Amino acid sequence: MNLVSSIYHNKFFESIFPTHVSVLKKELKDCQSVLDLGCGPDSPLQYCKNIKHSIGVEAFQPYLDESQKKGIHNEYIKKNIGEIEFEENSFDAVILMEVIEHMEENVGLEVLKKIEFWARKKVIISTPNGFFPQKIVDKNPMQVHLSGWDTKKMKSLGFSKILGLAGLKYLRAEIDHDSMDAELFISMKYKPKFFWFIIATLSQMFTYHFPNFAFGLFCVKTKGS
Repeated sequence: MNLVSSIYHNKFFESIFPTHVSVLKKELKDCQSVLDLGCGPDSPLQYCKNIKHSIGVEAFQPYLDESQKKGIHNEYIKKNIGEIEFEENSFDAVILMEVIEHMEENVGLEVLKKIEFWARKKVIISTPNGFFPQKIVDKNPMQVHLSGWDTKKMKSLGFSKILGLAGLKYLRAEIDHDSMDAELFISMKYKPKFFWFIIATLSQMFTYHFPNFAFGLFCVKTKGS
């Protein structure tokens, strides 16, 4: 996994096969403060070196502990997302990376209204393309998927930029593992998983521009546009 991770974060690799990390860095290049909701143990925000101040919100204590150990954020809040409040335009950007699918749709819609109020420049969401089943992972009941968000829905909510990530959605299956330790391979539908992960990666060159076919969506709403 160390080799795969090093390739995944290689600048040359990112220039050919866009990843969550590379597109997030590009979208946040004009931002200095970020609110990371449901930041988890290993937020991609850690690779955005231009960010001067970030707050990570995480309700699951083991994830919070792991993120703090890595020093990813300047501040941390241990609360559910629905329990926090901020003033208007408190952050340049508010991000939910693989979070909104863990909420009931009506709850997710309310959260989207709030974060648009908190964001000065951008709201960024990444999520599976449509409903994708997932059970309890890492002994965290909040890992269960409760809703699906596709390109049509995100466009209707005002997200003008939608990119397709993680390759073809048809190469993925329900996550039925107990741990996210091998998250790059964990949802591959076919075996050997490493081979099909390579195929999914190659398909990323296509799905990036045609998000309807992608497993993952990266959605950006720019304030004032």
